Amino acid sequence: MIQKDFCHHSIFVFPMGSPRGGFRLKLLKYTKPPWNSPFFFPYMSIVQNKKAFHDYFIEERYETGVVFEGWEVKAIRAGRVQIKEAYVIIRNGELFLIGCHISPLLAASTHINPDPVRTRKLLLHSDEIKRLIGKSERAGYTLVPLDMHYKAGKIKLEIGLAKGKKQHDKRESEKQKEWMRDKQRLMRVK
Repeated sequence: MIQKDFCHHSIFVFPMGSPRGGFRLKLLKYTKPPWNSPFFFPYMSIVQNKKAFHDYFIEERYETGVVFEGWEVKAIRAGRVQIKEAYVIIRNGELFLIGCHISPLLAASTHINPDPVRTRKLLLHSDEIKRLIGKSERAGYTLVPLDMHYKAGKIKLEIGLAKGKKQHDKRESEKQKEWMRDKQRLMRVK
């Protein structure tokens, strides 16, 4: 089966199955979602935690769901979220996001008293949670939020299993970044 897109129509070509071969065309109409819909972009980053990459070595990454309230989703879609000072804790076998600041919209949160830095539960499979609990308690790792993004219309949070950098590690990684920038600059000049 081959699919070709042509002006908001999909043309599917199916083999007929006869010994001589042959094809049958089927025209299926579909409409694309509007360009500003989160379904239009399969992966679109909302906010990144650049400080985490500076302060930690990221060993593993996990994509989690987050339990939000309605006003929080509207504020996140408006881009009013910060995860720079946020961190993840383990409490009673569950993961929670602490310190994520979501500024409420005035029009969307009139009937409630919003708490911008409330504790939010993270949704992950139980075997992944057990693995994270074991590594973070025994091996001295910590859990940090790395990226908040849309995935098929849903807001997801990427967390990382990280180990802290020492001061000399930070200086070394800064030298590496500077060298890569200089190398790119030299390549552009030539």
